[in-house]
Amino acid sequence: MTWKIKWEEITTSSSMNGQLGSRTSFGRNSVYSSCSEETFASGMKGKQVFTKTGYYKGVIVAIKPIVKTRIEINRPLLLELKRMKDLQNDHIVRFIGACVEPPYCCLVTEYCPKGSLQDILENEEIKLDWMFRCSLLQDTVKGMAYLHNSDVRSHGNLKSSNCVVDSRFVLKITDIGLHALRTSEENENKVSYAYWRKKLWTAPELLRMPNPTPEGTQKGDVYSFAIIASEVVVRQGPFYLKEVDLSPKEIIERVKEKRKPPFRPFLDENLYDEEVIQMIRRCWAEDPMERPNFDHLKSIVRRLSKENASSNILDNLLSRMEQYANNLESLVEERTANYLEEKRKAEDLLYQLLPKSVARQLIRGEAVTAESYDSVSIYFSDIVGFTSLSAQSTPHGGQWLSFSPLYPMENFLYWTCCLE
Repeated sequence: MTWKIKWEEITTSSSMNGQLGSRTSFGRNSVYSSCSEETFASGMKGKQVFTKTGYYKGVIVAIKPIVKTRIEINRPLLLELKRMKDLQNDHIVRFIGACVEPPYCCLVTEYCPKGSLQDILENEEIKLDWMFRCSLLQDTVKGMAYLHNSDVRSHGNLKSSNCVVDSRFVLKITDIGLHALRTSEENENKVSYAYWRKKLWTAPELLRMPNPTPEGTQKGDVYSFAIIASEVVVRQGPFYLKEVDLSPKEIIERVKEKRKPPFRPFLDENLYDEEVIQMIRRCWAEDPMERPNFDHLKSIVRRLSKENASSNILDNLLSRMEQYANNLESLVEERTANYLEEKRKAEDLLYQLLPKSVARQLIRGEAVTAESYDSVSIYFSDIVGFTSLSAQSTPHGGQWLSFSPLYPMENFLYWTCCLE
């Protein structure tokens, strides 16, 4: 029973009239999205809902309400709760526990503050380069590969709204398992826009079943990943159809039809890498057996990120910072050498213009005190042919010339110009 949590152990916001605390981000209009699409409130349009939060043992956690009046704790549910506690992976949201005491029934999981992948893709202020997109796809593939090899076996409800990003920009999969405690489709309005929109990630073979199992299939998860990958590549929402405007219900009806070629989102081959297009089309193939598994997709996505040896965005960021630091060290050494060379040239010039004792004092930043002499001898002399000599002299040749007030002013000015 390590999964069991008492409601009194969870601290939530008291400013919402007894409701569970929530974190919202204002300032942009979008279709509402969150870590778990079932947590939407009808009045939250125009706000980016991350998830309801609280504090458990001093750590902020995500709280998913269980909309059930009574919860029966039987052996299958206990086994599934144990399997959820056993899931430990860097790309799987950690399941902390559950509160099953009415009226406060909820699931408690790790909180990822950056919101969902859908939030990031819809936010036009966030610029995603290819390295970032490859990192998001690679994290998704790693998380699903681990999930498919675990006792849980499949997700069944994979979509961009339950792929969340933590503070280190690592993508993690959430809303796994425990379908008996989650909102049932039987209680949903089957004519609503939100009901059909949630099915845009569902594989066609599951859509054709009258009563599909909530656990889904592994091949169905691969199809869902293909829709997510097209979202990441195109950034136009799920099932982008270019100029065709269809409602989610109309899209689902066309996907269910067995047509050739099958009805899928639009991908412009001229704008995106050919290998990416091929991977996505293989993943949403009409025949489930033609779709690759996630272990195979790991090698494909790794090849797509050729210039990124690291596994996630933070590792890539640290690698770039290290390269920048190394480059900065060499740049500082080069600039320092240039500075020392220019300093030497300036000192040499100063020594040529001034007496060395005076130059040293100026270089050290000291004040130069005037020297006084008890007696001074001034020698006046006349130079025969000074005017013609000055006309033939160069600036270097003029350094030995002296002057006296007896010389004509034009000769003095010429000599001064020669020195300068």
